[in-house]
Amino acid sequence: MTLAERYKRLIAYFEEARPTAQTELDYGSPFQLLVAVILSAQCTDKRVNMVTPTLFAAYPDAASMAQASPEELLPFISSISYPNNKSKHLAGMARKLMEDFGGEVPSDVDELQTLPGVGRKTANVIASVVFNLPALAVDTHVFRVANRIGLTHNSKTPLQTERELTKHIPAEKIPIAHHWLILHGRYVCQARKPHCNECGIADICKQYEARLDECAKGRQPNV
Repeated sequence: MTLAERYKRLIAYFEEARPTAQTELDYGSPFQLLVAVILSAQCTDKRVNMVTPTLFAAYPDAASMAQASPEELLPFISSISYPNNKSKHLAGMARKLMEDFGGEVPSDVDELQTLPGVGRKTANVIASVVFNLPALAVDTHVFRVANRIGLTHNSKTPLQTERELTKHIPAEKIPIAHHWLILHGRYVCQARKPHCNECGIADICKQYEARLDECAKGRQPNV
C-alpha cells in the first residue's frame, strides 16, 4: 500500500465513521474555547469541563478576565494540572487580548502565539475549530496515531508530524482530521493498550501489520 492509498483509506473511513467529529471541550465563544484549550494542556478535557462553567460564569469574556489577577483566577482552576502557571497565563492572555486585539480572538496562528500560554498546538486548535482554517494541532494522540498507522515516517517532533499530515490531507479536510486523529487516539489507539480488534483502520496500520508478523513467527508482539 502506498502512502497516498493509506491516507485515502483513512479519510474515507473517518468520513463514514466520524462525519461530525468535533472538540470535546465545552465553550460558548472563541474566547472561552481559548481558555479551555490553555487549561487542557497535560489535563483531560473531562476535568477542564468540570471547572470551566464556574470560571466562565465569573469571567465570561476577555474584558472581565483581564481585570482579574492570577491569584483571583487560581481558586477556579485549582483542580487543573499546573494551576499556578495556568492562572498566570489566563490573566496575561486576557490582558494582551484586550490591549492588542480589542478583546477579539485573532484567527492568525502567528498572532495567536503572541498570547501568553498559547503555543503552536493551541493556536492551531483555535484556527481550525473557530475559523475552520487548515491548521492541524498535533498533541500526544495525533503524534502517536500518525506514527503507528504510518502516516508519518520517523517524525521526531510535533511540527514535523504537522507538516507531513498537512502535506497529504486535503486542506478542506484538515480541521476535522485533527479531531479524527485525536478521538481515535483517545478511545481506540490508546498509548499503553491499543484496541486493535476494534479499529476500523487496522488494515492500513503499519504497527498492526508488524504485530501480526511477530505473531506469525511465534514471537510476543510489541505494542
